[in-house]
Amino acid sequence: MESEARSRRLVSTGSPFERQAGYSRAVALGNICEVSGTTGYDYRTMTMPEDVGEQTENALATIEAALREAGFAMSDIVRVRYIVTDVRFADAVFAVTGRWFGEIRPAATMIVAGLIRPEMKVEIEASALRA
Repeated sequence: MESEARSRRLVSTGSPFERQAGYSRAVALGNICEVSGTTGYDYRTMTMPEDVGEQTENALATIEAALREAGFAMSDIVRVRYIVTDVRFADAVFAVTGRWFGEIRPAATMIVAGLIRPEMKVEIEASALRA
């Protein structure tokens, strides 16, 4: 068990939200990597685009960078959860996720729910398993 604890890797995007709320963008342990719910902020500028498709692109780019830092790839994703604030956003989100996950085809769930900031329209979390 002690060797497992030492192989636990915490990944940060440098977002102030991570320290404030006490979480990591991703946690890798052995051949598993869990990526926290990720919204559409551009973390370089700390801005949020208005368009839900752009938010989805940003979220997936952040997820990809976190996975890469942890030694994983998008193709290792086996499960995704999409949370949108309005059911009318589903098609715009799917247009983007279809490009990113078209060949990977992870198990997926979409939930309609409120998010913690009014500018947030989509949040995505992912689970990756490296074979």
